[in-house]
Amino acid sequence: MQFNLIASCALGLEAVVARELKKLQMHDVRSENGRVLFKGGASDICRANMWLRSADRVWWSLQKFRCETFEDLFQGLKYMPWPQFMPVDAEFPVEAHTHNSLLTSLPAIQRTAKKAIVESMRNHYHRNVFDETGAHYPIRIFLTDNECEVLLDTSGSGLHKRGYRTLNAAAPLRETLAAALVQLSYWNKERILVDPFCGSGTICIEAAMLGLNMAPGLTRKFASESWPLIKKEDWQGAMQEADDLFDRHTSLHISGFDNDPRVLKLARIHLRQSGLENRGVHFQEQDVRDWKNSQSYGVLITNPPYGQRLLELEEAEDLYTLLGSYYKAMPTWSYYVIASHPDFEACFGTRAKRKRKLYNGLIACNYFQYPGPRPPVVN
Repeated sequence: MQFNLIASCALGLEAVVARELKKLQMHDVRSENGRVLFKGGASDICRANMWLRSADRVWWSLQKFRCETFEDLFQGLKYMPWPQFMPVDAEFPVEAHTHNSLLTSLPAIQRTAKKAIVESMRNHYHRNVFDETGAHYPIRIFLTDNECEVLLDTSGSGLHKRGYRTLNAAAPLRETLAAALVQLSYWNKERILVDPFCGSGTICIEAAMLGLNMAPGLTRKFASESWPLIKKEDWQGAMQEADDLFDRHTSLHISGFDNDPRVLKLARIHLRQSGLENRGVHFQEQDVRDWKNSQSYGVLITNPPYGQRLLELEEAEDLYTLLGSYYKAMPTWSYYVIASHPDFEACFGTRAKRKRKLYNGLIACNYFQYPGPRPPVVN
């Protein structure tokens, strides 16, 4: 059975997610705003959930239909083959979103949708009450330009929840965005990586997972694991593949620095919980003003304070200027900085060779990229 699937993501990360899907050899991959469409079988649902680093969730697109009234919504949902998707004891919460459509009341949309789905289930199973004590089937209703799209969430909790980050520092960087920052850089497992504003360690840990080919879903659960429609063998195969491909031998060269010992304590806890202790990832208390490195061809990837939540704007600008001085003093290094300041390049002192618009939560940012020369090839 082929499924119409969607990997949703933050705006600006569509190309990253599409590249990940193509690497996984998914079919008919194409990007739209905030999501990447693809096709696959049951095993592909498992593998996409297991391996996608920068996507938010993997959705199964069930149906699309024109919807201008609540009657359109009810009838469109009622006549979908819900019993083919969900067993009699399924738990199926409904969440709605609407944009530029005649139906605007989210509570009313959700009530109507739930009623229609129950009616479909009642007609098939010949019962009036559904206890919803079984497997979890999160249903999402999207109404856009008076077209209704019905999705099932195969992931459950968001894919950023790898399982290692149980404690949060102020202004945390989401794991999916951190993974994208690393994937958009020239870093690889042979090179030094430094984050001088590492906070609770997310960039460093995501880089380590990428460098060691550790699947981000290796230690977590997914909603569709308990769906009868997907065989246990498919999930077992995805898990076995992830376990087999995990590099358990390479030692990395990743360092995270911060001047706050409290967040460094969180970083070390998260590293331990990721299972990547003793794999060449180190966290150290140090102010960025004291940072030095005598090695050539390193990569700096960082999410410095924006001057919006953690520091005043002038302090943030001083830090950007300091990073720019390191760039001039260490020209063989590569620098990748995400920041929301519109004049970051002026503070840094050099125009970025590339920049990409991204969102850190609701904050519009740019990812400023200053790739240095590639290291010489050692024969």
